[in-house]
Amino acid sequence: MNGYQLTFFTQQDRKHDHMPLGEWLVQEARKLGIGGATLIVATEGFGHDRKLHSAHFFELTDQPIEVTMAVDEQEAERMFAHLKQESINVFYVKTPIEFGMTGES
Repeated sequence: MNGYQLTFFTQQDRKHDHMPLGEWLVQEARKLGIGGATLIVATEGFGHDRKLHSAHFFELTDQPIEVTMAVDEQEAERMFAHLKQESINVFYVKTPIEFGMTGES
């Protein structure tokens, strides 16, 4: 199947509806019928502001978070329409991909 890999980049301290934005993205993807999403916690990274974001021993609020999902065209459209409706402002990468399961005929 052809579609897109959507990858969203945020931080542990960003919230929407009183929940970390990364967790919110995963839950909303599930509600929208997207087949799967993965939340990845990173050690450090930096964004457009050039500020280094990292996890510290006592403080994880600045920890980088990545949410990735493989979607078809309609699922991508639903996700971006939902983000617009919810006024979510988050950096993303949308990459054309081929995806599927091995062993299927």
